[in-house]
Order: sequence, then structure tokens, then C-alpha cells
Amino acid sequence: MLDESTRVAILRLRSAGHGSREIARMVGVSRGGVKKVLKQGRAEVPPVERAEKAEPHREQIVELHGSCKGNLVRVHEELAGLGVHLSYPALTAFCRRHRIGYTPEAPAGQYVFTPGEEMQHDTSPHKARIGGVLRPVVTASLVLCFSRMLFAQMLARFTRFECKVFLTDALVYFGGACGRGMIDNTHVLVLSGSGRDMVPVPEMAVFGERYGFEWRAHAIGDANRSARVERPFDYIDKNFLAGRSFTDWDDLNQQLRAWCDKVNARRRRHLHASPRELFLTERAHMKPLPAWVPEVYALHHRIVDSEGFVNVHRNRYSAPWALMGRQVEVRETKDRIEVFDGPRRVASHRRIPEPRDERVTEASHRPPRGEGVFARRAVSPEETRLVERMPEVAPYVALLKKRGRGTAREIRWLLRFVDDYPIDALRAAIAVATQYGMTDLERLERMVLRGVVRDFFLPPRQDDPDTNETEDDDDDG
Repeated sequence: MLDESTRVAILRLRSAGHGSREIARMVGVSRGGVKKVLKQGRAEVPPVERAEKAEPHREQIVELHGSCKGNLVRVHEELAGLGVHLSYPALTAFCRRHRIGYTPEAPAGQYVFTPGEEMQHDTSPHKARIGGVLRPVVTASLVLCFSRMLFAQMLARFTRFECKVFLTDALVYFGGACGRGMIDNTHVLVLSGSGRDMVPVPEMAVFGERYGFEWRAHAIGDANRSARVERPFDYIDKNFLAGRSFTDWDDLNQQLRAWCDKVNARRRRHLHASPRELFLTERAHMKPLPAWVPEVYALHHRIVDSEGFVNVHRNRYSAPWALMGRQVEVRETKDRIEVFDGPRRVASHRRIPEPRDERVTEASHRPPRGEGVFARRAVSPEETRLVERMPEVAPYVALLKKRGRGTAREIRWLLRFVDDYPIDALRAAIAVATQYGMTDLERLERMVLRGVVRDFFLPPRQDDPDTNETEDDDDDG
């Protein structure tokens, strides 16, 4: 079929008085084609009116497209089963022309940002080989929209605590912040709403105020709005993670920061400069960092367990053994786990970044050799009251502690003995128990009862008439 420009040339040559043979020779087309154009008399290309084989079966195709979940191969198989003879290319062409299962692509827009206007933040799941094991990681990144400066970190998980740690490191890396921070609607910063109606979590809103910017979220479905931060994730996966292995999390993030420095210094053709060069212009328009950048930490309240540890995210960190049973304050920072007893820091450990059910022990937190865990209980209120009421019991309490029996339950049991039994019988039984190392309190109570029966209840006499009469009655019975 002749195009419109050729048809225009044929009509103009005809109006100039040239014949069809001469026009065909000058234009380079057949005489039949020239005659057909001259007969139609217009330059527009006429539409092709051709019957489509699939048109009579349009309703069936639409219905099968929905029931087969958009799989045209299954649609073609079902049509063949119904006796419809239609080739697969004809079916796909028909669906494409009539937009059955095809969504027309919207034209991509372009967002232009001024220096210091906006920075975009998001996360993406990846897998990295750490310590010889392929592990899932969360990649967090922050991109300055004008200069395309990139900062990224990889974390074992991503909560609001990790988010604040990452953002603090990123803002320190850039030396400031842009006036607006753009996120998506599924971020951990979102409290409620979406798009323009998004309400950030109060603690993250305060975090933004501290560094002079506010949080915004793009409209749902408008992925192009956050393209500045979305695009580098694929590059990180296919360039940074490809073929690299890491000894631990620190090695991973050190290599990633060096990789970000390299990428930021690389010249980009569409920018006609490198992000580092454009950053020199943007840096002057960014919000400066405050005079003091506080260290981010998460506060936990824990009770030191019977083994002298506190549990944070399935990892156990030692505390001084004298604090067992007491509530302490645990501060989790980026690299450390710190234990506070009131205002005083009593322990500091290197933080394990992922839950691995590990124990971190400091030797100074264990009791000296030869002292059990019950030594700190020598000043318990129950034991103090027991020794005040009966000083002779102190050696026996020490024996119980040495044998691992001097718990609060045993001390309260001894206090009940002091309240219920005569002091002389109890003192004699305790002296015997201490001499022979008997720590069974039930046996001690039986010893006390035998002494009480012997000293306070007289045994029946053999010539007692009542006793003999009773015995005779029993015999007669």
C-alpha cells in the first residue's frame, strides 16, 4: 500500500498534466497503483477493511479470558475444544487490537528538582553472602534528587530503630538534609493515611524536625514519583552484590560505603557530570546538621535472669551477677548493648545485629570462684529476720547455701519453724542437722517433732487402768 507522501506526489504530477505512464516512471511505482490513486482522488491512506476471524467469537474470548486468568494459551485451547478454528497468532493479535487483557501504557513523566529540594528514601529485599551463607538482607538507601548522590546500608531487619540509625548515618554522610523526605505508603514511618494525607509516626516526625525537613508520601500507584531511589536497587543487586562475599555485617557495609563513593564519583552521560560534582552545588542549599547529633538508641527494660543475663532480640548479654533478679535499663545502639543500673552503666557489649540465640559473656560479670549465686542473698529481709530471732541458725543457713538449698523458700520454711515450735527443741534439732550436714527440711521438722513429743508429752504408764481397760476391750473385740 502506497504511503501518503507518494499519493500526494502522484496527485500533484497529475495536476501538472503528466500521464499515468510518466508518473509511474518518475515516482517508481506501478501504473496500476497510479491509476488506483487517481481513481480515489485523495491523499489519505484508506483504512483496511478486512473481516477478522475472531470477531464472531468476541464474547466467548472475553469470557474465557477472565475464567483462564488472562492466559491466552488456555483461551486458545478452550476455543479449540468448542470447535472454534482460530490460530494462536490471530487470537493474540485480536486481543491486542481490541485491548482485551492489555492496559494501554501511560506516557512517562519527568520530575525536575531544584538543589536541596527533596531526598527520597526506601528499602528493598536482597540476598548477600555473609560468612559463606546466603542470607536475606534489607537494603536501605537515601538519594538526593538533584545531584543523585546515593547512600546505602544493608541490615538484618528494618524497624523504626534501624530506620533512625540509617538516616542519621546518611545525613552525616551528606553533611545535611533536603527540605523534603519522600517515602512510599508502606514504609515503617507511616502512621496512617496515604499520599498527601499521610501522617508520619510522631517519633519520626520529631526526628525530621530535628534535622530540618518534613516527610511526604507519593500517591498510591505513582511509582515514578520515587524513581530516584527505586532505580539504584537493581544496580546494587546486579553490580555490588554480584560475585561478592563478606565476612560479617561490618565488612558488608564498609564495602557498600566504598562502592557508594565510587558510584557517586562516576560521570553520568545524561547528567553531563558526576553526582559528586553536582553535589557541590546542592550542598549550599541543604539544611545544615545541628551542632550536636545525638546517638540513636532503643530503650528496653529487662530483669536480669537467674543466670545473670539480659535478653535483647533473642541474644543474651551478661550483667553483673549481683544484679540478678533486679530490673535494669538496656540501651541498644547501632554497635553496642549497654546495661544501666539507675544512672550508672554497669555493662557494655558489642551488639549482635541479627537474632542468633547467642550469649555474650564478660568474665568480670561472673561471681568469684568459690562463691555461689546465693552469696548476694545473705542480706535478704527473710534471712536477716531469721538470724535476728535465732542466731544459732546462721551456720545451718550457710550449710544450705553451700549445698544449693538456701533459697527464699527454705528461709521462709525455717522462719515458720521458729514461729511454730519450741525454741529449745528447734535449737537441738538444728545443731544435730548442722553437725551431720542434713539439709532436708522435712527431715529436720520430724526431728523437731520427736523432741517436742519427748519433752512436752509424757508416755502412758503401763499400770494406767484406763489404758489397760482399753487394751482389754481391744483384745476382746
